[in-house]
Amino acid sequence: MSSPAPGGLWILSAPSGGGKTSLAQALVPRLREHGIPAARSVSYTTRPPRAGEAHGEHYHFIDEPGFAEMTERGEFLEHATVFGRRYGTGRAETQRLLAAGVEVLLVIDWQGAQQVRARMPQAQSVFILPPSPAELERRLHRRGQDDPAVIAERMRAAREEMKHYAEYDYLIVNDVFERALEELTALILARRLRREVQAVRHAALLRSLLDGE
Repeated sequence: MSSPAPGGLWILSAPSGGGKTSLAQALVPRLREHGIPAARSVSYTTRPPRAGEAHGEHYHFIDEPGFAEMTERGEFLEHATVFGRRYGTGRAETQRLLAAGVEVLLVIDWQGAQQVRARMPQAQSVFILPPSPAELERRLHRRGQDDPAVIAERMRAAREEMKHYAEYDYLIVNDVFERALEELTALILARRLRREVQAVRHAALLRSLLDGE
């Protein structure tokens, strides 16, 4: 009989339009097909909901005073300001999921990634690149949510974000979505097969094999 081992903490970063959110959403059911529990961390944000976004599912939408109070109480594992809006990852919920053996996906920017690595060095980090500047701009236009001036600013910010790629453990180019998804899945499968993780999950089996119990 297997026992639950602590889950892995995964940081997924990319420039706006790089596909990190879509990959994280697709990764959770893909991992479950392998019998691996996984969840995308639901961040807190002060930005208003976009069309189709639901509170508690896509984000925890919160006002500025509420965000400031949570920050003062130390309730965020990380927090950052992106495009004038504040984002943060809840500390308690993240720790609860990890203790339950869940692979936790943090979809955050480089600022948040630096904070998480400082507080939880065991976290694994993946930077996701677009295949070209032209494709990144095309994806931003395809959203149909921003005017040209905003897209130009997002392209500038994307270049700054991508300068931090070398701070990450893994690098994936999101050209063909399914291939990038397979590569992300492989990373998490590999972590689950590490000796120290398997030794916890299969402690009873190891005892029976080695001690005859």
